Amino acid sequence: MPDFATSVERLLTQVHHWDEPRWRAAADSGTRSQRVQDLLQRLADLGAEAEDRPRRRVPHIHDLVLRDQIRVLADDILAAAPSADLLVRATAAVDEVRRAL
Repeated sequence: MPDFATSVERLLTQVHHWDEPRWRAAADSGTRSQRVQDLLQRLADLGAEAEDRPRRRVPHIHDLVLRDQIRVLADDILAAAPSADLLVRATAAVDEVRRAL
């Protein structure tokens, strides 16, 4: 089974040094920032599912805090003791974005 925490760490390692112009560079569809914002929403939705609570929109604060938002949402998912299926879906979402960046 893929390891969600490892996938998140790989993504964070990949983007930890990025500045604003690098976040605004083009990715597969849109900018890198937009791809990660979409991932954040997906992780937030999965976290809501794991915690059995309503979904909420993740605000875009600033590109330079995207890394922190990834970390917080990933930690929230792990703290919720999610099902194996949910972890597989979360890992796939992170890995897809990491490859696209």
